[in-house]
Amino acid sequence: MARKSVIARERKRQRLVEKYADKRAELKAQGDYEALDKLPRNASPVRLHNRCKLTGRPKGYMRKFGISRVTFRELASNGKIPGITKASW
Repeated sequence: MARKSVIARERKRQRLVEKYADKRAELKAQGDYEALDKLPRNASPVRLHNRCKLTGRPKGYMRKFGISRVTFRELASNGKIPGITKASW
């Protein structure tokens, strides 16, 4: 499990991106890059990193489910994810 501070930092970045999304789009459309530079760094969506919603793990993230591969495997094995069955052939 990731440190709580890292998870909190990522949530804070997410909130900043949402807050400044409209303003960033407006400034980009105008081509006003000086004003764009004055916005907070963490307001840029490029600075976000996908993390597992349950554990905060940064690697092995599955976009479709929003969780890491390790958590996915545990939940799928326990039958907690509907429609997912273990492959057999």
